[in-house]
Amino acid sequence: MVNSMVSSYERMVFDAATRVEEYKKDRTRILVQVGQCSVSVGAYSLAYELQRSWNEPGIDIVTTGCDGACFAAPQVIVHHTSGDVSYFQNVDHENLEVIRDSVLNNGHTKPSFDLENFFSPQHLSLMSGIGETDPNSLDEYLAIGGYNGLLKALCVTPTEVILEVSQSGLLGRGGAYFPTSRKWETARNTDSLERFLIVNAEEGEPGLFKDRHILEGMPHRLLEGALIAAYASGCSKCYVYVNAEAHLSVQRLSEAIKSAQDAGLIGNHILGSDFNCTVELRTGAGGYVCGEETTLINTMEGVRREPRLKPPFPVEVGLFQKPTVINNVETLANVPGILLNGAARFAQIGLPEATGTKLYSLSGSVCRPGLIELPMGVSLSQIVIDVGGGSLPGRSAKLLAVGGPSSGVLPISEIDTQMKPGWLHKSGVVMGGGGVIVLDEAVPVQDVVRSLAQYNASESCGKCTPCREGTPRVVEKLSGLADDDDSIHIIRDLELLSDILAGASLCGLGQMAGNIVKSGLYFFKDELTGRNENV
Repeated sequence: MVNSMVSSYERMVFDAATRVEEYKKDRTRILVQVGQCSVSVGAYSLAYELQRSWNEPGIDIVTTGCDGACFAAPQVIVHHTSGDVSYFQNVDHENLEVIRDSVLNNGHTKPSFDLENFFSPQHLSLMSGIGETDPNSLDEYLAIGGYNGLLKALCVTPTEVILEVSQSGLLGRGGAYFPTSRKWETARNTDSLERFLIVNAEEGEPGLFKDRHILEGMPHRLLEGALIAAYASGCSKCYVYVNAEAHLSVQRLSEAIKSAQDAGLIGNHILGSDFNCTVELRTGAGGYVCGEETTLINTMEGVRREPRLKPPFPVEVGLFQKPTVINNVETLANVPGILLNGAARFAQIGLPEATGTKLYSLSGSVCRPGLIELPMGVSLSQIVIDVGGGSLPGRSAKLLAVGGPSSGVLPISEIDTQMKPGWLHKSGVVMGGGGVIVLDEAVPVQDVVRSLAQYNASESCGKCTPCREGTPRVVEKLSGLADDDDSIHIIRDLELLSDILAGASLCGLGQMAGNIVKSGLYFFKDELTGRNENV
């Protein structure tokens, strides 16, 4: 059977590569990067205008995902028949004639200084090929080695796949950093005739945009990782849960699922094996609280968006009371590379206790905002300064909002803090999903802390009393802090509320909601109270 599967895959790849080579032969290829970032600055209309106005034979206009350099959007990359490549950043309709001249004259334009400095420090793995590959083309994904990791998984036992992922040290990338292989093994060892895999692509956290870049730019990489996870954990059905507002992610993932099904990579007897797995796309209103696994399950079952009591855990009793593995997009996108290149290679990157690369969403008052891929364990300085270029001209960075509403804020003096799972600082700051927002002196600290606290209050599902009543109370106390002469007592109340939330809330939203207050008071107590004295 193994030989038959290998032959089936090799034939599929050969046919795909032949089609791609024939398609690209003697043709100019104009790539327009269209992602959630570039859509907001006119990438859709730019791509439409290019397709409408250029009907010359031998020229192909292809929409791709964003390569992570969101500061340069919209980007256009021209692959000339001569083999030269031209790069154009921040393109608008006035630049189209410049691009046309480059195409007609086989011109050559290098990436900008900013673009080179953005990518040179990075370690691209998950983001490799994004921006250069048509996300709607299964042939192009196969031509760069796509689904070879799935083939390698199907040629060994599920136990061997789990062992390989275990030896790689892959931790979940959703924020909790739980060992991925342990979820798979527990689900597989739980007695049941049916198991499910859920891909959490809801990504409702402010300042986080990593998963959508993968869905928009390389959806087959996610599908391949999900199929490997399903095979290893014994799941026969995979659901990909995407926020309904992520229209581009839904569109491209839907196309990828259809093309994979048509090619026999999803469904029955995948690649000629005994492995059967279907994939279904689900969209929903989602919400930040859906980062908690049982809440996400409840929304899929059509009941209230709130967490369940644990134990039992989803890997034992999950969707429709069946064992259910829940992994996020970034986690699963790592899996094909581990199977293809081996656990040892993955484990060499990053930290001994946290291997591989991590995607960091960098935004705010910084020269080069975008999606950055660096090894686990890098410092905030490497993210913000080395790749991001530091503060905008004429601005001075003051604080860093790290890890979203479940984390906290750090002053710029803490920029050498190492990014890794667990506590980054005793004040309660954690890495979370990897969001980093740079804020300058024009933004009052009070507004930042209150805004994040308000977000937690708004997103509370209301099931447990500590979170339902405590998070709005935190916002109320913060709002009156600078106007009250009795700030000592208010600070004590805020600290007590934070401790109650951490100890008594049902899920992570409430348990972590006090961190923004703790870190704010730890580093910026004087500013939060409106005084320049020790309180």
